[in-house]
Amino acid sequence: MTLRFDLESLHEAYAAGLSPRAVIEAAYARLESVADPGMFIHLAPIEPLLREAEALGAFDPVARPLWGVPFAVKDNIDVAGMPTTAACPAFSRIAGEDATVVAMLKRAGALCLGKTNMDQFATGLVGVRTPYPVPRNAIDPRLAPGGSSSGSAVAVAHGIVSFALGTDTAGSGRIPAGLNNIVGLKPTVGALSTTGVVPACRSLDCVSIFALTVDDAYRVFQIAAAPDASDPWSKAVPVLPLAERPPTLRLGVPARAERRFFGDDTMEAAYEATLARLERLGCRIVELPFGDFYAVAALLYQSAFVAERYAAIRGFLERNESALHPVTREIVMGAREFSAADAFESLYALKRLTRNIEPLLASVDLVCIPTAPGLCTLADVAAEPIAANTRLGTYTNFVNLLDLCGMAVPAGALPSGAPMSVTLLGPAKADALVAALARDLHAASNETLGATGWRLRPQCATAPALDDRIELAVVGAHLSGMPLNGELRSLGARFLRETRTASGYRLFALAGQTPPKPGLLRDATGRGAVEVEVWSLDRAAFGAFVAAVPSPLCIGALRLADGSSPKGFLVEPAALAGAEDITSFGGWRAFVAKHRGLM
Repeated sequence: MTLRFDLESLHEAYAAGLSPRAVIEAAYARLESVADPGMFIHLAPIEPLLREAEALGAFDPVARPLWGVPFAVKDNIDVAGMPTTAACPAFSRIAGEDATVVAMLKRAGALCLGKTNMDQFATGLVGVRTPYPVPRNAIDPRLAPGGSSSGSAVAVAHGIVSFALGTDTAGSGRIPAGLNNIVGLKPTVGALSTTGVVPACRSLDCVSIFALTVDDAYRVFQIAAAPDASDPWSKAVPVLPLAERPPTLRLGVPARAERRFFGDDTMEAAYEATLARLERLGCRIVELPFGDFYAVAALLYQSAFVAERYAAIRGFLERNESALHPVTREIVMGAREFSAADAFESLYALKRLTRNIEPLLASVDLVCIPTAPGLCTLADVAAEPIAANTRLGTYTNFVNLLDLCGMAVPAGALPSGAPMSVTLLGPAKADALVAALARDLHAASNETLGATGWRLRPQCATAPALDDRIELAVVGAHLSGMPLNGELRSLGARFLRETRTASGYRLFALAGQTPPKPGLLRDATGRGAVEVEVWSLDRAAFGAFVAAVPSPLCIGALRLADGSSPKGFLVEPAALAGAEDITSFGGWRAFVAKHRGLM
């Protein structure tokens, strides 16, 4: 039986007595069998890697959750003792220490096989802008491998490593995943440290994660996500369990008339089929005007924002301009045409567009877009090197500029057998919610993993039982997708149901609250029923939550339309001075949607 490299299968094999030597030897044998000279730029010698494996000691997946797990690293991320080239031989240097994220993964027991190929200086989505041999797409060698993290995606898709690190500034962690039938996690900007990463656009760069399954990608994220004082762009992001998601989600999609597929009818039909599958999973599709999203995407390369790529490696370029790949040189050196005034104009344009987009994003829980608008062949890239790349970035280039997190997830196959992929997006710090829906979608697509032929294992229910848990009804800023919902999730709350109060309640928009909050008051004169969500917490978490509820809000027993009487939010009558009665809206969401500038 073939040894599977997904984390669950690999650790089951270790628990049964498999040795790390057997795993490392299997990884190198697979690499030799695939015979793709463009996948790795530098490969670790096997003997030192075996000694590193032996130093892990006895199998202990608790102390070392990645014990004996092989991984690969994009060659713009430092691995101690290995060269970092960023796919430019003249730039090559031996890293004296691991990048922060690599060090964290090694401490968790992971074993680095080597450094993977990429579009030079992470400038490109096609995966062919390299002086080394171009990695071959794992599914169809006629297709571009996708970039810039090309080698990382291909190595995962072939099952040579369990996961790989890439980077993502404009889509480099999503496009290669989509084109190679694997998962690509692009975290909230700043969630994973970029110390030890050759910058592309320093203010937008993310370390991304490629894996065969959502569970594996998110597990690596949980281990590697942490603030890093050495990285000025690092920030604390909630690292929540990959738990059950709310059964109903409002899912934003590009308005039908504004979708861009550039004549690829099969991709358009596959996207429609994926949306139908998501509806069956409980999502309510909400069409969004998408013109401003496309305008933000255009800013990344068609405005002064591209000058950040020049700034990132300016010192090297001034001495080594001829060392650049011709297309990379055209893009990066062209940034010198922009002035400081142009940079401010680009910032102003982004601010205006972001203000337009904010209420659209607030009206939904997540967004679903095609990972790419169509397939991209090597012939397409050869004919139109920049235009083909631009098309691939249609649905990726705006994401980091808008501070969104996302995950590219396989969603079946096209009639040709080529992979279909969509990307789920959420606001910053919604990484867990994005992963939860991605996990369900991947399971519903029922496809093989990468190019391995392995099938996705059945999902196991891992959420704790409801015994000894307390139900809590929320009506305002703690609703799914609202600003304070993360407080519930951080305490391990589980969504149970969406319903309404019984009649006899009034809802008010309270004055002077940040973020804006409503107050629910039981009142015999009230006739309306108000939208609520019911969540559950264990007793300790419930106590911690209630202890933090600020005045004038309080917790009492509510009467709901479904006959239940959970604990829930109420407001002190004295707090209603200056408050607006919004009962007629039927709930906080409807009120916010009508007053989009509120949130």
